[in-house]
Amino acid sequence: MTSAYQVAGEAAAKAGVAIRELHEIGEFVRVYRLFDDIWHPDPGNPPVTVELMAGFAHAGGYVAGAFEDDSLVGASVGFRADGRTLHSHVTGASIGRGIGYALKLHQRAWCLDRGLTAISWTFDPLVRRNARFNLAKLGARPVEYLTNFYGVMGDAINEGDESDRLLALWELTGRAQEPPGGPYTAGVGVEGGLPVIGRVDGPVVLVATPPDIETLRRADPGAGRAWRLALREVLGGLMARGSQVAGFTDKGEYVVVN
Repeated sequence: MTSAYQVAGEAAAKAGVAIRELHEIGEFVRVYRLFDDIWHPDPGNPPVTVELMAGFAHAGGYVAGAFEDDSLVGASVGFRADGRTLHSHVTGASIGRGIGYALKLHQRAWCLDRGLTAISWTFDPLVRRNARFNLAKLGARPVEYLTNFYGVMGDAINEGDESDRLLALWELTGRAQEPPGGPYTAGVGVEGGLPVIGRVDGPVVLVATPPDIETLRRADPGAGRAWRLALREVLGGLMARGSQVAGFTDKGEYVVVN
């Protein structure tokens, strides 16, 4: 049987990187600089500090980097949570090369090697590519809608938006379930690029997302705000009353089962 580390190694080789755990201050400084290049945060609000990375690594947390020769092109930082779960606090990598996927598989292998059976993390429900990656590719499932979880985010990606997040849980030893078929109800649709709130009373509700919220926030902050409030009301409301997110469509819609 192919081991989890073998699967992770194959994904890393396909992405053209080598992934390893990090332990030295100089390595943590490189991760800090990589994340700074990706998010361009306010100086007082980095995704994670060098000191925290040192503490996580020393206390048995997960700090790993993806290297292309000697260049750091991706990294992930996590800490142990309740039960047998690792909380993946922040992961950043060059987009479109499979590096993020390789990091996740390495993280999975690391967890299984230590008796951990799940990985949790938060992501912006408006970022379609992340939702598709988390739900459709990895098979993680959102378990909670968190309103303005980190406060207003001051960086080049979030553009001062409120930080609503979905808490995703990836069960490492289970199999991904196929989302249910129709008929569907449109909880959030799209008209003229803006969200349109519809019905949420059907057995299966679709909640649309914008194609590129990061660009939209810069070009039209009002439209970005409209999308934030629409998903907060519909997706957040559905999850608060016990509905479950069962998948993500090719068209960029959450599939929610009432």
